[in-house]
Order: sequence, then C-alpha cells, then structure tokens
Amino acid sequence: MHKRFCAATALTLFLSFSLSTVAQRLPTTVAPTHYTLALTPDLKAATFSGVESIDINLKEPANSITLNAIEITFQSVTIDSHGAEQTGTVSLDPGRQQATFTFPNTIAEGRATIKTRYTGILNDQLRGFYLSKTAKRSYAVTQFEPTDARRAFPSFDEPAMKATFDISLEIDAGDTAISNSGMVSDKPGPDAGKHTLVFGTTPKMSTYLVAFLVGDFECQTGEQDGVALGVCATPDKVVLAPFALDVAKFALHYYDTYFGIHFPLKKLDLIGIPDFAAGAMENFGAITFREDVLLIDPKTTAVASQTLAAVDIVHEIAHQWFGDLVTLAWWDNVWLNEGFATWMENKAVAAMHSEWEIPQMAAGEEDNTLNIDAQPTTRAIRAKADTPDEINQAFDEIAYGKAGDVLLMVENYLGEETFRKGVHAYLAAHEFSNATAEDFWKAQTATSHKPVDKIMESMVAQPGVPILAFGVPADGKVSVTQQRFYLSPAIKPDANQKWTLPVCFKNSATVSSSDATSGALSNVPPRPGWFGAAITGGSASPVQRASSGSLSCDLLTPGANTLRIPASSLFFANVDGKGYYRSAYLPEQYAELVAHVESGLTPVERISLAGDEWAQVRANKANVGDYLNLVAALRSDPSAQVLTEVSGGIGTIAYEVASTEEERDALGAWIRHNFEPAYTKLGSPAAGDTHNTLQLRAGLFLLLGYIGNDDAIVANARKIADQYLADPHAVDATLGAAALGIAAEMAMPRCSTSCRQSTKHRPIPHGGRKHCNCS
Repeated sequence: MHKRFCAATALTLFLSFSLSTVAQRLPTTVAPTHYTLALTPDLKAATFSGVESIDINLKEPANSITLNAIEITFQSVTIDSHGAEQTGTVSLDPGRQQATFTFPNTIAEGRATIKTRYTGILNDQLRGFYLSKTAKRSYAVTQFEPTDARRAFPSFDEPAMKATFDISLEIDAGDTAISNSGMVSDKPGPDAGKHTLVFGTTPKMSTYLVAFLVGDFECQTGEQDGVALGVCATPDKVVLAPFALDVAKFALHYYDTYFGIHFPLKKLDLIGIPDFAAGAMENFGAITFREDVLLIDPKTTAVASQTLAAVDIVHEIAHQWFGDLVTLAWWDNVWLNEGFATWMENKAVAAMHSEWEIPQMAAGEEDNTLNIDAQPTTRAIRAKADTPDEINQAFDEIAYGKAGDVLLMVENYLGEETFRKGVHAYLAAHEFSNATAEDFWKAQTATSHKPVDKIMESMVAQPGVPILAFGVPADGKVSVTQQRFYLSPAIKPDANQKWTLPVCFKNSATVSSSDATSGALSNVPPRPGWFGAAITGGSASPVQRASSGSLSCDLLTPGANTLRIPASSLFFANVDGKGYYRSAYLPEQYAELVAHVESGLTPVERISLAGDEWAQVRANKANVGDYLNLVAALRSDPSAQVLTEVSGGIGTIAYEVASTEEERDALGAWIRHNFEPAYTKLGSPAAGDTHNTLQLRAGLFLLLGYIGNDDAIVANARKIADQYLADPHAVDATLGAAALGIAAEMAMPRCSTSCRQSTKHRPIPHGGRKHCNCS
C-alpha cells in the first residue's frame, strides 16, 4: 500500500477490527503448499460462493486443523490424507478470526488436502472480497492486506505461510475478470448466462497478495522486457491509462536492471478501482489503485499531481520485488515492505524525470517525517504487531518515511553501487520466501564490510530522532553531543538514549561572498511585537549552485564525542541532507551558513538546514528572527521545494506566533518586499517552463496571496480560477490549482483576533489564514 493514503485506510480497518483485540498466531505444525479456488460472485445479491482445496503438509499427526476465516459460512469440510477421506466439523472463533476443522480420525503426518464449500458476502467495507460501485454498476474486487484474505477464502492468512494459487471465476457473460496470473481459458457456463475464466498458477506468495476483480474492465496494453503490461479501468476511464502505462514501462525496465532479478511473472496489470480505501495495493501481478492515483490527464493535471501519481505507481511496482518476491516474515517488520518501496520510489522517478527534482521533494518529505518522529507518541520502526488492530496501525509514516530515510542514509554512507550489491544479495537469498530485518542488514554488512548491522539495529529498534550539537572544528576534528530531539520544549530526553549513525561532511565547497542576508530582519526578539521592526532594503543575493564535493563520513557511536572532519571552507554536517538526524550549530557557524546558503549549499542541503532551524524554533531552542534571516537569504532561491519548505514555517509564524492583525500585516509587508521581485521575474507561464519553474511560480503565488495579502495576486487569482474552472486547458494546471485555493480562501470571512485566539476556528492547508466559526 502507498503511504499517502494509509491514514484513511487505517481508520477504515481500525473500525472493522475493533472486536479483534486478541493476539493469535496460527500453529506452525501445518503448512499450506497450494490453493485451488473456484469462486462464483453474485453482484446483484452481493454474495459469493466458493469451492476450495488446500494442499498442506502436517509436521505431526493431528485430529484438527486451525486456519483463518471470518464472515464465511461453511457448507462442508473434508480432508484427504494418504488416500483416506473423512468429513469434518467446523467450529468458529470470530474474535480470533479463526476456524477449526475437527475430524473423527487422526490425520497422519505428511501431505493432505482440505476441501471446503462455503459462501460469503460481498461487503461494503472496502476490505476482503467487496462490492465497489459506480453510478452505472457494481464491481466485485479485493483488498486483502494485511489480514483480509480470510474474508474471501479459508486460508493460512499469515505472510510466512506462502503457497501457490490456481484461481477460477464463474461470472456473468458480459463481464471479465483480472487476477494475479494471466488468463489461460475462458469457457461458457456451466450455468446459463455465465462463463468461467481460469487463470494460470501463481508463484509462491502470501495470501494478502492474492487478487481477483470482476466487472466490465477495459485495458490499454503494452510490453516491456518480455512482460505483458496492462492499465485497466472502467470503460469511461480507460482513456486516461497512457500516463500510467508509460510510467510502468520505465519502472519495470529500471527495476529489472537495478535489482539484477527479472520480474518473475509473465504479465503485470495496474487496475483503477472506483471504491478503494488504500491509495494502491501491490498484489503480485495485479496492482490495484484508487482511480485518481492511477488515471490522470497530464494536459490538465498539475505537475505536482503527476509527480505524486508517478511515485505511487513506481512504489507499487517496487513492491513486486520488495514484499511480493521477498516478503516480511511477520508484520512487526512491515518496513521491509514499505520502507524499501518508499526508498526505491524516489530513485526510479528521479531516473525517469530528472527535471522533477525528486531529491528535493524527498528532502522535504524527510523533514516532515523527522517532525513526526520528534513527537512523544512516535514508535520504533520495528514494533509489536500481533492483533489485526496492531498490524494495521503499523502502516504509518514510521514504516514508510522513516524506514525509507534510514535506508537512504545507509546508501549514502556505503555508496550507491555497494548498497545496490547488498540489495541484490538480500533479494537473491530470499526469492519466493520470507525475510527479517536481520537478514537485510547482514547482507549489507557482508557486502560492504562496514558496520551496517549496528547502524540499522540502532535506528530500527529505537524510537525518535537524534539531534547532533557541534562544537568548534579544530585539528581535523569536531566535538559533538547527541540526544533525542522533541518538538515539545517541555519534554526532557533520556540521557542514555544514543544512536550509531554515519555523519557526512564535505571535503570542499564552493563558497562566494554575497550579501546573502540583505533584506533580512536582524537581531529581532523571538516574542510577539517584532513584526513592527524596520525592513532593511537591498537587492537579492546572487544565486550560485554548489556541488556537494566529495563525501567524507565518520561513524558516531553512543560512546563517541568527537568526529573526524575534512578541511572545508564551510562547516555543514549533513551532506546532501541524507542523514536521519537534526543538526544544531554554534551561532557563528549558523551565521556563516546563512551568509553562504545559496553559494555553499545545494538545494537539498538548504532544505535540510531550513528544516533543522525551524524544528529548533518550534522546540524553543532557536530564535524566530534568526529563522527569518535564513528565509530572507533564500528569497530568490531557484528551487520550488526550498520555497515550499520555508513557506510552512512562515505560515505558522503568521498564525501561531503573531498575536495581532497589525503584526500579521507587518509580516505580510515583509513577505511582499522579499518575494514579489522573484515572482515578478518569473513572469507569466510559458510553453518552455520547466517543472520547477511551474512549481516555483505557483508557490510564490500562494505565499504572496495567502500570507502576503497581495491585492494584485488575490485579484489575479480570482480571474485565473474562473478561467481554470471554465476550461482547464486554458490555464497552466499548476497555477490554476493555486489560484483556486486562494480564490476559495479569500471568499471566506477573515477571523477577528478574538475568534482566531479562541478554539472555534479551523486551519486551512499551506499555512493560510484561518476561517472563523465564531458566533
């Protein structure tokens, strides 16, 4: 599943699992090897019937077999063991979501086959085998991750209990079906008005990756590296498939090459589903998506939305290796699925669209993850997950974002090629099987001959974010202290909590003297009232991109208080912004970074610096005025993502720190003074605009309109919004979306100070002003 939509999914599944609070694992004395499933869905009645056989291996004699089943009604259960068949009885335990089959005679050790006939419901809860609806008709579709295959067929519904599957579906004559493998036959009957579709045997895989979908789906098809590709949707939406098909072709070839392991199926389908709680789901060979994630028109879709769609698509395709081919042994290591796919999604999209500046987007996302992990409610990457509730709650920003960021940090430390070899060794060793966290870092440690195991164990087992405070560099070393960082200044960290992590510095940096702080507010107090300070003039600082130079890293251990550093003209302790930690500098170090922020740091490093400083402002460890000095130094930054990073802080200052309308008005004037020249310089949208230019223009437009209260911007926003609504093709989609936001915002009444300070107001996105709900 993809992270951007897991919060909604979590809520849906949490409600559905509210009765399942008892931890219960299946016995390990029975192992499935193969399922044969014949399903007959009735879309009108919202029911289905199933005929199933499960080939199993018993490690010891038994009179009963327990597996997972919920919301299933059994008609019959038999078992065939060593040529003898006997009929069993069924006892259900809804709290544990289990069924136990008991037989009159002892079943011998070895191979046996369980056969069941049963019925179930096509539910309306967006999980299991469920009914998805449009205005015209219904569809029968599946969503099994993490623990819902048991709602569609009796199963050993745990990720380590892998098996192969043969699936067939008897459906209405006018419908078709899609499953994990390609279709091998399509025959009329056996009932009137029906036809039966039979699919090829799947690879060995976990139950949560099984998929079958029934309806009038249509597909646009292609081929890549010998694999048949299809992007499928309802008939009215299939015209929007080309974008996803192009992304899928690129991703499949990229992953084949990167992993050194060819995609293991003959076909891969991507299917848009009308009603779908998750953003997307990585079913082996049959990835399902929410329609608005998969099906877009690039001509009328903002580039940011195109980027997110591409990221979602490649995330799920990455799962075909991370999660499907090699699967977590249990849900406490869900990061082995989601963290890997999150780390890999950015590599693939960056390779496909370098102009989209994916590393900068990833840096902004990492800053958000660091803030989430700086809350007292955070958890370790590897956490207890026994019940369905606990398992579902594991699909959070820690499993996705933090795990992916930690992998990025380790890759940066080892070097991309060394890390890639370790990934290949890990995947090759566990193909069609299961793995643990230890399996991964042992492979990386053996490949790199560096202490990856110590780094990963430190980062995976402990919650929270480290903050590194640096002293004065001298004689090739710098003193450093580490402790856990909290955004709340009231929380005192445990002095004993330490990490093992690589800290990377530049060997060299291109630094040019420039009036980087011109236009900044200097020496301003951090309390309300400073907004009335005079705004100094001056031209914008010249922008000069700097390369990161060669990398020099040292390993910080819990007992260390110094790090080796290279000679450098600018001290910055997080090269390329890939370290999973916050940095705190001495006042003179910070001033030097601000003075050379454009000439000495890359865009990703500027995002990292701004994020670190704003986090410390929130924690009451840094001065608001010092932060705005950095913002002013970045006022002409050519990176849209840098602007996005600082805009969030500006919005919070405007509506959480400023206490009067006068202070907010003064800040608005400061914003207009600093950022209007950059917006004016960009001019109107043009055919040759890059992705970054489109985003930067829209970002400045939002900043000046929302918080700067620029009258000309607001008037223009209303005009552009009307044009965009009348004809989406007539206006640049990125600017059109921004204009719609400002126009809608300005149509609402502005809060009075008394209302704003009460609890009866609601914030809007992007740090905009708050709408009143005061009587």
